[in-house]
Amino acid sequence: MNYNKKSIEDIEVAGKRVLCRCDFNVPTKEGKITSDKRIVAALPTIQYLIAHGARVILCSHMGKPKGEWKPELSLKVVADRLSELLGKEVIMASDVAGEDSKAKAAALKDGDVMLLENTRYIKGETKNDPELSKALADLADIFVNDAFGTAHRAHSSTAGVADYLPAVSGYLVQKEVSIMGKALANPERPFVAILGGAKVSDKLNVINNLLEKVDTLIIGGGMAYTFLAAQGYSVGKSLVDNEKLDYCKEMLAKAEAKGVKLLLPVDTAIAPAFPSPIDAEVPVDYVDCTAIPADQMGLDIGPKACEVFAAAAKSAKTVVWNGPMGVFENPTLAKGTIAVAQALADSDAVTIVGGGDSAAACEQLGFANAITHISTGGGASLEFLEGLELPGIACLQDK
Repeated sequence: MNYNKKSIEDIEVAGKRVLCRCDFNVPTKEGKITSDKRIVAALPTIQYLIAHGARVILCSHMGKPKGEWKPELSLKVVADRLSELLGKEVIMASDVAGEDSKAKAAALKDGDVMLLENTRYIKGETKNDPELSKALADLADIFVNDAFGTAHRAHSSTAGVADYLPAVSGYLVQKEVSIMGKALANPERPFVAILGGAKVSDKLNVINNLLEKVDTLIIGGGMAYTFLAAQGYSVGKSLVDNEKLDYCKEMLAKAEAKGVKLLLPVDTAIAPAFPSPIDAEVPVDYVDCTAIPADQMGLDIGPKACEVFAAAAKSAKTVVWNGPMGVFENPTLAKGTIAVAQALADSDAVTIVGGGDSAAACEQLGFANAITHISTGGGASLEFLEGLELPGIACLQDK
């Protein structure tokens, strides 16, 4: 992956029509936006383009309409909110790259902003259809990708359009790529990675790739029990990915061969069953991970593991964290995840939190401002940690 990509500051935008891919996939309820965080995150790029006299054409997907025009997934609500935030009208197109979009794009003046309708209303979007890519490109002179959350998708509006236009990054993508890229390519050491989540299979390549780069790899969450089982311990009714036991043995051997410290939980919160509903009150005990009773399941890391993991995070110079330590949605089983979030917030290291549950945990707990960088992309940040090339970044011009 090349992290040295051109940004909006490396290209002349004055008087040019700029197609900017944003991530406006915002949550809504009864036609109202419930969180405008993703819209706010796009503002620096949009404001730069306006201030430098660009004619701005924004595009994004929302939800999964699968090629159908679903009124509840229209981006009109985004246009309205964006108009409020920018203090100027955002012109709404009634189609994606059709007659209305063409007419409105042609009529734009310097500093004007318009928004295309949901790109996934068109079936060809997710198939990276060249016809749609070309139709989108015909609206503009320059392409800016500022949607890191979809950078791992090779879609028409995230990558295909770059076949026809000069393509650069917006501020959001630039920040993601530079901070996460430096952490992986040239981290300040000690470099500690913390992985959680339920399944080993979700993070196979991430574990393998990080063992090439880190000084310490911490594994918590549901997948820790597969690693413990691979070491020969009985884990009761805990989640175990039996098909991945040999893989875990290989990774334990690889860590040892490379001199990487691989830390697993020393103790665990146990209960007779998974909470149902997920936030139901659940009585827990704490036992060593080598002594989980046959009729119990591990659902969070225990207090000793919290201390060990926190100490490793605090001694680091770079920490990357992706995935919760337990059933974070349950207040009783969120203690491990909270302890890790607190340790990162208290650390002087460069701290990077992958999207999804870990990011949500930091934000809900009020630690967001104490973390160096919280990624805006769950799937994209995971693929980044795997060392994969992301199509929405690979398509951008090198400096």
